[in-house]
Order: sequence, then structure tokens, then C-alpha cells
Amino acid sequence: MQLNCDLGESYGSWTMGLDSQVMPYIDQANIACGFHAGDPDVMQRTLQLAKQHGVQIGAHPAYPDLNGFGRRSMQCSHNEIINLIHYQVAALDGMAQCQGLSLSYVKPHGALYNDMMSKPAVWQAVLQAIASYHKPLKLMLLADNNSQNHQQQAAALKVELLFEAFADRRYTDQGKLTPRSEKGAVLHGSEVLAQVSELLNDGSVTTATGQRLALNADTLCVHGDNPGAIEQVAQIRALLNRAQTSTPA
Repeated sequence: MQLNCDLGESYGSWTMGLDSQVMPYIDQANIACGFHAGDPDVMQRTLQLAKQHGVQIGAHPAYPDLNGFGRRSMQCSHNEIINLIHYQVAALDGMAQCQGLSLSYVKPHGALYNDMMSKPAVWQAVLQAIASYHKPLKLMLLADNNSQNHQQQAAALKVELLFEAFADRRYTDQGKLTPRSEKGAVLHGSEVLAQVSELLNDGSVTTATGQRLALNADTLCVHGDNPGAIEQVAQIRALLNRAQTSTPA
């Protein structure tokens, strides 16, 4: 299992996240493309960090919502979603090529990600955007009870999917993330490490009601926005390394 993290979310004189500290521990960097956070200078610095540490790079496009950090849903048409994704992905892709890097996947951000997982029309638009990009890119989305259907639809358009799980979020019985507005939606400390261990050892998580939910995840989302989060990412990295060394060849 890979570790992915949302990065490059500073903007102008506003600094967010501890990108340089978390980069050594992760495998995949989801880099903001300017619509919810990030700017050309921040994108360049984040790409440089990823190159320094040999980290895969992915575009992290969002609705055009700087004030709301991309967390507010927008009523965009099918073509508008395709175009706003292409615009952002192409910007990061071009900047990556200037540094000798190659973009490998796309992970929508915030409300666009949530809408993709809950609204069939948005899912179809996002999928079409990836399928119609000028080179093959993988699409990262939530591993849930509908993963098989998503896989079939993506395969029909020759799009490869990366299914992700979340280290610090409580799951519903349907495999969705418990809304942040509900108590216990965000896990902390030992709860996070317990969920990661269960994913690695059993391929499952324990839901808010205590049920065991099987999740077939390729990558695990972690956060690096404060010193405590960095320490936890280091602990998660150690768990993954131990799991990999204990797996029979």
C-alpha cells in the first residue's frame, strides 16, 4: 500500500502544511493546481520537493473556490467539469515536464471529490475528463461498496483507478466517510494507528457501528499539516514498512 498526501496548498504569503517535512515519508503527492489553493511558485517548489525525494506526483484539481478552499459544491455542467479539470491538470503537467517529471494520476479535491463519489453525473464528467486527457492518467477515488461498479465503468473508457482509504476518518457501514459534522468522524492518535493496522493486516476497517468493512485499497491518505501529524505519518510509514518486510516473497 502506498501513502498519499495533499500538498502544495500554500498561496501567496499564506502558508499551509509542512510539505518539506512530510514529503520524505510518502509515496504520492497530490499537488494543488491553483483553483482551491496553490500558485505557480508553490507548485514549482512542491514539484521540486517531490523530485528530490522520488515521490510520484498527482494533480489535485478542485472547483474554482479559493475563498472556500474548494470545500463548497458548485453546480457545474458536464463540459465545465471536464474543462476545469483539464485546465488544472495541464498546468501542473506542463510545470512537471519543465522539471523532467511526469504526472501519473489525478485526485479531485474537496467538494469535487465528494460530488464525484455521491453524484453519478459528476462521476461521469470526472471520468470522461481523465479518459479524454492527451495521455493516460490514473484516477484516485474512495474505496467503498461501489468500487466494483466504478472499476467496470472506468475500464470501459480505459482508465486505471487507484482506490484510496483514509487513515484518520471513521467509516460508515456503506464505506463512506462519516461527515465531519458528526462526533467521532475524525480519528486521533492510537485510533489512527489501529485503523491502519487493521487495513494492512485484514484489509478492513471497523465502522462507526462496530461492523467490519472490507476495503480493497491501493493507497492510504495521510495529512501533514501540523507537527503532530508529521509524527503520526512517520509512525504509519513504519507500520507499512514492517508489513512489507513481513510479506512472503
